[in-house]
Amino acid sequence: MRPRPVLISLLAYAALATPALAHPHVWITSKAEIMYQADKVAGVHHAWTFDAAYSAFVTQGLDKNGDGKLDSAELAGLAKENTASLAEFGYFTLLKANGLKQELGEPREPTMTFEAGQVTLSFHLPLRTPALANKIVMLEVYDPSFFVSFSIAEGEDAVRLAGAPKGCSLTVSRPKPIDPAQQKLSEAFFNALTAASKFGEQFANRALVACP
Repeated sequence: MRPRPVLISLLAYAALATPALAHPHVWITSKAEIMYQADKVAGVHHAWTFDAAYSAFVTQGLDKNGDGKLDSAELAGLAKENTASLAEFGYFTLLKANGLKQELGEPREPTMTFEAGQVTLSFHLPLRTPALANKIVMLEVYDPSFFVSFSIAEGEDAVRLAGAPKGCSLTVSRPKPIDPAQQKLSEAFFNALTAASKFGEQFANRALVACP
């Protein structure tokens, strides 16, 4: 079975969801490392762990040697295609430096692992042009259509700084739980949402870096 890119497999997965299953349909626990070069912010390294049900769906047929395990070689194609396919949604990543949105470059070093029934997709997302980070850097991770729910992992390593200037402080904020009234919105409403939609922004996970 050929590896299925995230956006294609999400659509296929959506077709299997019952009408009673409200949005979101896929859950991701995320970790991020904000990368610096000297006094400039240079990119983000993501690690996204998918929920068990979606992990089982997306990895069907990938155990090519039949040993009952999924190794990095068997998952390499899936990792590469999944990462590349996220460009349409801006990699679910918004990064601002001093209030200005930064343009993301092509993803690098995509890898995938399968542990305890869940896949974790990792990749490096550079900025096209490193930005001066002498004040404020803000990272947001979310799906505009809210088909995918992102949650920052617990623990001190959920968001890290790599090579940041001395004296920088990091604040992580998580979104409020979805309102019960929003859970009653129809599938037609969610299906009409696109990458340009603002609905999912209210569920954004944020990391704010303040440097002296």
